[in-house]
Amino acid sequence: MDKDILTTAEAAKILGVSVRTAQLLIEGGSITSWKTPGGHRRVYRRDVLAQITGPAQTAIAASARVIVIARPERMADYEAAVGKVKYCVVERYTDVYAALLAIGSRLPAAVVIEAEPSDAARLAVLESLRSDPALGGTQILVVGGSAADVGMTRFIDGLPALPEAVETAIRGAVEPPAPFETPPSFPFPANEGQRLVALERSGLVDTPPEDAFDRLTWLAARSLDAPVALLTLLTPTRQWFKSRYGLDMADTPRGWAFCNYTILQKDIMVAENLATDERFVENPAVSGELGFRFYAGCPVVDPDGFTLGSLCVIDTRPRTLDDTQKQILASLAALASDEIKLRVTDRQLRRAVEHGTSRGSAAAAPARSDNKRDAEHRQGSA
Repeated sequence: MDKDILTTAEAAKILGVSVRTAQLLIEGGSITSWKTPGGHRRVYRRDVLAQITGPAQTAIAASARVIVIARPERMADYEAAVGKVKYCVVERYTDVYAALLAIGSRLPAAVVIEAEPSDAARLAVLESLRSDPALGGTQILVVGGSAADVGMTRFIDGLPALPEAVETAIRGAVEPPAPFETPPSFPFPANEGQRLVALERSGLVDTPPEDAFDRLTWLAARSLDAPVALLTLLTPTRQWFKSRYGLDMADTPRGWAFCNYTILQKDIMVAENLATDERFVENPAVSGELGFRFYAGCPVVDPDGFTLGSLCVIDTRPRTLDDTQKQILASLAALASDEIKLRVTDRQLRRAVEHGTSRGSAAAAPARSDNKRDAEHRQGSA
């Protein structure tokens, strides 16, 4: 019989996440736990299984993606409204069927849709979304409607109220607290707890170098004439380099990371002269032996829209980037994000196949036993 009381490691194995991710969920209260006299966390199996099958699944499948379905002539207005929420990724669709495909492929935190009584297709999509049990953790935000809120569907009078509604939807999932016992010296996003769970879920930290990422940092350095290019991942305590060009060290303390500011926004962050920028003038990477003077970074995100780190270039002299160079950096960061998304999707598919195989084996075992008993019974009858 399976144990009713589990360790953190055993819970992580059932959930299919790293031990660190399980720790974040347990310590954040997403899974009820208690401490043994020796100070070790323990959880009930039923509470762990509820994370997979119950409403609390949002703690694991939390998202920062927002799907916007609107008419082409109104899309810019929606983009401007939702864009005020700094830590979400907006996907825009004028074709409702393409939007449904995007929603079905990976559940978003929120779906924003116009209430257009004259658009039968859009009304049908809205009704479909509202009745889909798989979207139990997704907020449906209907702009322009006047009906009463029902379940996860909220009706909004107009665009001015949209940013607050989107932010509430994203943070409405069970959110582990930021793992800082005391306030750190560096800034961090409002969804830092979810971001760190996503980082652990990616499985990228402390993995060996890979050509797919090394090619991107090499291209960034050569294309932008920079002596240093990095693909960074920000853990609670470290800035770890998944790929690095022109720098020997494998990581730095989190407090040194210029990327702390990059992950607060959606676009490129440029510091033309680090030595005169009040945010960085006392940074050891600026005032110390490294002597960095220029930084430009662009966020790198996972399939759920969480920013894991950045692709950045660094120089030892003050400088700037022109519009073409900024576009090059943004394009390379997008390629890094795409590579991460492919890896996460591949890992999930492998896990699903393994889970299906194990379930099939378990179901086959009783069948084999029954067949054996039937054969013995027939022999006895003969």
